[in-house]
Amino acid sequence: MSGAPGARVAPVIAIDGPAGSGKSTLARGLAGALGLPYVNTGLMYRALTREATARRVGVDDGPGLAALAGDIAFDLGGEAPGALRIGGEEPGPELATAEVEANVSQVSRHPEVRAVMRRLQRALGEGGAVMEGRDIGSVVFPDATVKIFLMASHEVRAARRVEERGGRSSLAEQLAARDAKDAEVNPFIPAADAVAIDNTGKGVEEVFQEALRAVRAKVEAAT
Repeated sequence: MSGAPGARVAPVIAIDGPAGSGKSTLARGLAGALGLPYVNTGLMYRALTREATARRVGVDDGPGLAALAGDIAFDLGGEAPGALRIGGEEPGPELATAEVEANVSQVSRHPEVRAVMRRLQRALGEGGAVMEGRDIGSVVFPDATVKIFLMASHEVRAARRVEERGGRSSLAEQLAARDAKDAEVNPFIPAADAVAIDNTGKGVEEVFQEALRAVRAKVEAAT
């Protein structure tokens, strides 16, 4: 992040963590409290996966997938302060299908795909944002104002995913498979200066307040 001397730079809040760890709930809450746009980078990879299926671009075709990613229109819109839009529309349930779930890790593993997405994500967050994903604090925004690494037990994450997506017990198995794929193709490298929060056994409000205190302390220290 850069700006003119003495200019106030809008903060970037980076939230990383595994699937089902509660990143989206926390990120939306912080975005609302801080008046910052909310960017779910996982939805960007899901949108690419869905588009690749529609256009018959194979999950092993890194260059083809990277070119396709650059063709998808990602921007911020909706009610202020805004959130990620895909093709001018709010993300919908089509990005949470079993087919997308089964292939998104394979699509996102390609370095050339991640390079395109990194450029797009930096553009989305250049005016300040709460951005969630797997490598936001370590790769996308290594100079983020605040970095949070959110954790939860597998049991908690699986139960949350089942509740969020219609109560299908098979989602727990899908989450385990997703964990294995993610660990292989995009292993976690938490930023050294990230604030770690384990929300196992904690309520949503408790986690939110803990994160908000950490964010406000770091934002105040940076200004």
